[in-house]
Amino acid sequence: MDAFYASAEQAAKPSLRGKPVVVGGLGMRGVVATASYEARRLGVHSAMPMAQARRLAPNAAYLVPRFALYRTVSDQVMELLGRLSPLVEPLSLDEAFVDLEAGGVADDSASARLVGEQLRTVIKGVTGLSGSVGLAGSKMLAKIASEEAKPDGLLLIEPGTERELLAPMPVRTLAGVGPATGDHLRRAGMTVVSHLAEAGEAELVRLLGKAHGVALHRMARGYDDRPVVAERDAKSVSVEDTFDVDLHDRVRVRTEVERLADRCVRRLRNAERSGRTVVLKVRRYDFSTLTRSETLRGPTDDPTVVREAAARLLEAVDTTGGVRLLGVGVTGLADFTQEDLFAQAADAEHAAEESAVADATPEERDGASEGAAGAEARGSEGQPAARRWQAGHDVQHDVHGHGWVQGSGVGRVTVRFEEPWTPPGRVRTFLVGDPALRPADPLPLVRDPVDYSSWPASLPKSLSGPVPAEEDESSP
Repeated sequence: MDAFYASAEQAAKPSLRGKPVVVGGLGMRGVVATASYEARRLGVHSAMPMAQARRLAPNAAYLVPRFALYRTVSDQVMELLGRLSPLVEPLSLDEAFVDLEAGGVADDSASARLVGEQLRTVIKGVTGLSGSVGLAGSKMLAKIASEEAKPDGLLLIEPGTERELLAPMPVRTLAGVGPATGDHLRRAGMTVVSHLAEAGEAELVRLLGKAHGVALHRMARGYDDRPVVAERDAKSVSVEDTFDVDLHDRVRVRTEVERLADRCVRRLRNAERSGRTVVLKVRRYDFSTLTRSETLRGPTDDPTVVREAAARLLEAVDTTGGVRLLGVGVTGLADFTQEDLFAQAADAEHAAEESAVADATPEERDGASEGAAGAEARGSEGQPAARRWQAGHDVQHDVHGHGWVQGSGVGRVTVRFEEPWTPPGRVRTFLVGDPALRPADPLPLVRDPVDYSSWPASLPKSLSGPVPAEEDESSP
């Protein structure tokens, strides 16, 4: 999918179409998740610090992710891919490998191209968004082709042309070549893929080690025999938060670690998994990152066990200078748990304690990585106070209908009222506690999606229509 999060936001918000849109964490230390192509032309790109993005594109729309919407669209796309083949390997919400030959829908370049053209049309009709298709004989090359085809394009790499296509590309094009490896190769005089192929396997092994060197030499020559795997088994589950201001209070750091542990376990349980190794990640004030882990006696999905293990790991980390990021993860996943009756009892006690203080503290805030709307804060009497309105999130007003938050501050929230299928709407401002205004679920991006329920069997050989019969030379 093309600039997926940003494109989905533009489709949902008519007033933002054709304008620069940046989606990500909006705090002082937030990072860009996705930038629209309009924002990319101004120099904004994913993984860029949000503060830098704001300097490059001060007039762009800056929005918090809405993962509920993105997952809905992703499910639609993955369902379409599943009709083409039983072998679909999702890489993320917006990207997947599909083995067309296994699905019996393509066995040569011509049929593959036709399926790719159809797929782009069907995705547009169902979701309203554009996607790019890369077609090749291997996963590595298909990935490269899809990147080269962006935005809204299709590229087929004909068998036998792989090395010619790869030769002039930067070494960073190849999977596994990150900034450090790229710099190492550059110092050795290797900047494009052809240099790697010409250097030979022995030289790359000398520079990078046996496993990495052998793999890189194969890729440089266009070889990749990895199969498309329908079920990609997750190796870990983790969550992390970056804080706008460094945390110095040791009690606060521990509280955040325990909160992250609880979020991690919720993800673990949602995936119906358990794990044996608890991992703590701490990024300190000076950007140094420490990782600590503890392996339990058996796999668990018990929040108390994970919470206490993470707290023990924290005890071995020096946080004196301040902490800017914390993360908790679980690895060694399994689909069963080893029950711990003592942990269950402690968990019940912890739940009771949380219930007792729930009215005195804000509900668990969600990190930008989860993209969830801010929850209501509660006062000392347990009554809802002002909501935390996040830029880009959906709202519903009793009088004005559906809209989205443009911004909030100084006790007020500004909302633009529009829907994906309406013209750009009007902007109004309300008090943050206005009882007529409340959070809402995202609307679908397409009001009346095209019915492709019988695709791919029902589509013609060409989406442009039947091929016209040859004209009779004698006809006028």
